[in-house]
Amino acid sequence: MLKLKDGIVELYRKVATSLPPDVEDALKAALLREEEGSAARSSLSIILENTRLARESARPLCQDTGVPVFYLKVPVGLSQIELRETIIEATRMATEKVPLRPNAVDVITEKNSGDNTGLGFPVIYFEEIASGTLTIDLMLKGGGCENAGQTYRLPVSELNAQRDFEGVRRCVLDAVQKAQGKGCPPYIVGVGIGAAKDQVTRLAKEQLMRRLTDGSKIPEVALLEKRLLEDINQLGVGPHGLGGRTTALGVKIGVNHRHPASYFVDVSLSCWADRRGRLIW
Repeated sequence: MLKLKDGIVELYRKVATSLPPDVEDALKAALLREEEGSAARSSLSIILENTRLARESARPLCQDTGVPVFYLKVPVGLSQIELRETIIEATRMATEKVPLRPNAVDVITEKNSGDNTGLGFPVIYFEEIASGTLTIDLMLKGGGCENAGQTYRLPVSELNAQRDFEGVRRCVLDAVQKAQGKGCPPYIVGVGIGAAKDQVTRLAKEQLMRRLTDGSKIPEVALLEKRLLEDINQLGVGPHGLGGRTTALGVKIGVNHRHPASYFVDVSLSCWADRRGRLIW
């Protein structure tokens, strides 16, 4: 596990300091859509320059290095207990070496652990798989954009949102409107639909791990993703809430079966720094 620990430290470094190519490409395309001399164009220029400098200097893209969220696909027979311990130790090392800002605060004492570890911190999800390859996905989820997320229980009368995709669309637009430019747009928007609150919150956040070029394999969902991206970018919120044509870079939707009596929708917003990466072991 020693080499794996070092690999996770390097995964932390990569995710914290280098924006995924698909996100950077989307920001460059957005820059060209904004009017010359506008606040939106200026904001996107600064974001792209920050991205370049962070990569070249191997320093974090943002001072808030967020909550580490791990998604592991684990081959049969590999100890999840050992993997969890390895991730926790690698987190301590990465906090010092990258460095990462210490963000784990005890809810009782209000003391910061100083090393990004604590009860349920980092967040780690396991899935057992039949293949012999261990896959570790890491997201660094900023606190500001996490606070901007919303959960809905359809129907929602004040939105005239019924238990259908049009109701989902209204909820997503409402969440972006309520964010009011907080959480550093342009956003990547993750949406989860399903039977239970805990199910859809995880599902929505998982969508932020998808590449922006990755459309849903379900035709109806793919159409809703495309329509919502167009609708959101008509809101005029713009980069950093300063106005403009680019409020979101992508919308990704995950669906599960629901109970006849429940229809939950969660909207998870990522800031422009959708920091994610993968380690295959």
